[in-house]
Amino acid sequence: MLAAVRGYFAQNLAIDLGTANTLVYCAGRGIVFNEPTVIALRQDRGRRTIIALGRDAKAMLGRTPAGIHAIRPLSDGVVTDFAVAEELIKLVISKALNRRGPLNARVVVTVPSGATPVERRAIREAAERAGARRVFLIDEPIAAAIGADLPVTEPKASMVVDIGGGTTEVAVMSLGGIVSSQCIRIGGNAMDAAIASYMRRRHNLHIGEGSAEAIKLTIGAACRSDNGEERRMVVKGRDLVAGIPRTQEIHESEVIACLAEPVGAIIDAVKTTLEQTIPELSADMLDTGMVLTGGGGLLRNLDSLLAHATGLPTAIARDPLICGALGAGLALERVGKLERFLMN
Repeated sequence: MLAAVRGYFAQNLAIDLGTANTLVYCAGRGIVFNEPTVIALRQDRGRRTIIALGRDAKAMLGRTPAGIHAIRPLSDGVVTDFAVAEELIKLVISKALNRRGPLNARVVVTVPSGATPVERRAIREAAERAGARRVFLIDEPIAAAIGADLPVTEPKASMVVDIGGGTTEVAVMSLGGIVSSQCIRIGGNAMDAAIASYMRRRHNLHIGEGSAEAIKLTIGAACRSDNGEERRMVVKGRDLVAGIPRTQEIHESEVIACLAEPVGAIIDAVKTTLEQTIPELSADMLDTGMVLTGGGGLLRNLDSLLAHATGLPTAIARDPLICGALGAGLALERVGKLERFLMN
C-alpha cells in the first residue's frame, strides 16, 4: 500500500516550460529533466515526424537539410506552435517518468505573469492533451521566488528579477501575492539577437544563433569589471561581402556595447516596478534587496549594474537556472502552505 501511495505522488510533475530550456520537477525526486526547448521534425508528404528533442535537436539548429526542421515551439514564453508544443510536453513527460501511456498525474506549468488568457489556455490545453489528469498554472516570478527560498508568504517585501530566454519578469511580493510587477518580452534570446546583429553591421560577418550565444556566455557582460580586464574571442562565420567563411576577433567592450539596449530595458523594468511599490515595502527592500534568477541572471556584472542603478542589495540565487521548476514543484508538494499559488 505504501509503495502504491509513493508511486502515485511520484507522478506529480512541475514543468518549467521556457523559451530556451524546459525543466521537469518530479515529486520526491527533484529535477529529472533539463534540456533545451527545441524539437526536430522530418516533414514528408505533409506528415511531420519527430526525430529529436532537447540537446540533440538544438545541435541541428541552422544545420538541417531540406525536409528536416529544428524549431522552438515557444516564443517569448508562450506557445507559437500548439501541435508541436503538445508533442513536446508528451515527450518530456514520458522521458521524465521513463514510461509511456496514460498519465495519472497532477501537472503544474509555469507561465509568464504577463501572459494573456488565450496564451494561458493554450499552455493548459497542451498539457491536458498530453495526458495530464489535472493541470495547474503558476506565475513564473512566484515560482522563481519560491525556488530561490524567498519568504513570499511573510508580511515583508520579496523581490525577484527572473531573466529567461524570452521574457524578463520583475515582481515584488508580500503575504503570498504580487504587489507590483513588470513582464517584458526581452531575455537571453534578445541578447543573442543583438550580438548577431552587431556582428553583421560592424564586421560584415553572419553568425548563427549558437555562435551568438557562445559569445554571450564566453565574453558577455553588462558592464566593465573594476579590474579593467578585457577578454577576447575568435568568432567564425560567413563574410557577407565575399560570401566565404572567415574568422573575426571580438572584444568584451564590443559585446557590452551591443548588449546595452536589452540590459537597459531590464533596468527600466526594475525601476518601473520599484516606482509602483508601496512605501512600506520599499523600505523593506533596503534590507532585503532583490534576487536574480534565470539563465540571464548569470550575465557577468549584471548584479553589480542593477545594484548601482537602484541602490538596493542585489544577489544571484543559489541555483538560478532551476529556480522556476523547483519553486513550482515545491508549490505542488506543500499542500496547504504553498498550494494556494497554483491557478486551477
